[in-house]
Amino acid sequence: MHVPDGFINAPTSAATGVIAAGAVAVSLRGARRELDERTAPLAGLVAAFIFAVQMLNFPVAAGTSGHLLGGALAAILVGPYTGVLCVSVVLLMQGILFADGGLTALGVNITNMGIVTVVVAYALFRGLVKVLPRTRRSVTAASFVAALVSVPAAALAFTLMYAVGGTTDVSIGKVATAMVGVHVLIGIGEAVITALTVGAVIAVRPDLVHGARGLEQKLKLRVNGELVDAPGAEPAPVAARTSRRTLWITGLATSLVLAGFVSFYASADPDGLEKVASDHGIDKQAEEHAVADSPLADYGVKDVDDARLSGGLAGVIGVGVTVAAGTGVFWAVRRRRTADASPTAVDGSSAERPARENV
Repeated sequence: MHVPDGFINAPTSAATGVIAAGAVAVSLRGARRELDERTAPLAGLVAAFIFAVQMLNFPVAAGTSGHLLGGALAAILVGPYTGVLCVSVVLLMQGILFADGGLTALGVNITNMGIVTVVVAYALFRGLVKVLPRTRRSVTAASFVAALVSVPAAALAFTLMYAVGGTTDVSIGKVATAMVGVHVLIGIGEAVITALTVGAVIAVRPDLVHGARGLEQKLKLRVNGELVDAPGAEPAPVAARTSRRTLWITGLATSLVLAGFVSFYASADPDGLEKVASDHGIDKQAEEHAVADSPLADYGVKDVDDARLSGGLAGVIGVGVTVAAGTGVFWAVRRRRTADASPTAVDGSSAERPARENV
């Protein structure tokens, strides 16, 4: 759903840019409460994983494909404020390096794919986990529903933006029907990817999943060969099954494989927005990307003739740059939190030690 330059007029693009900038500023402050020395590296990895999976367009209808938006996944894994930052980092890298999503439309894309998806998904997710049992299956199911709804919500948000600042005269009713209809189908793919990823991380490190904090499991006893709940036992926190380093390395390796190899087999059909824009004439005023001649434009390395190698190298570079940029941003936010929590003592000595002990 990357909106190119020219779809939305300048005043509306500027307005969404202000909204996006304000949301990022608020998220930078909010992320200080969500990030600590354990989760900051995970946040950078989440951004890289979203970048990688967005290269994997999957078919959803005749001649149409879709890809992960990632707002729901990021919000559930690392928190809503950090989630907005994750998606924003991805969109910035894609726009600057790969000519994917217009630069003047960056505010539109952050608002649609970052803010709307995160807000809708996390609000729905929190509502569901409050009424469902605090189990791994419940968190995974809530992730599925939240991700599913977030995609057509973003499609509807784009339609509203186009109604206000669209550059062509088209029927907004037809655009809304087409956008929401195809993105409900894309939302199913988003939901499957989100639920599988959240479930996989919860299975090994539930303590690192923001949406699974407080997750508990009942103590089990084996009686006559069957596991039963221990009578009178208080539920205990779900234990971690792997180290943070192992999780991080596994996640990075997975992202590199997806972007560097699996992406070659992604659907070449236009995504939902591209298809609707072509069918309804929204793309008549589309402008060439400002960095269309970038060495990595269109997810290929310039002057590398082999398509498989070119796309694979571009994907690996993208994952590397995104994880580096994301980790740098989140460590900076983390350091700012530590500094804010470590005031200078009255006698002039630093209070850094207590701040570290509270992490």
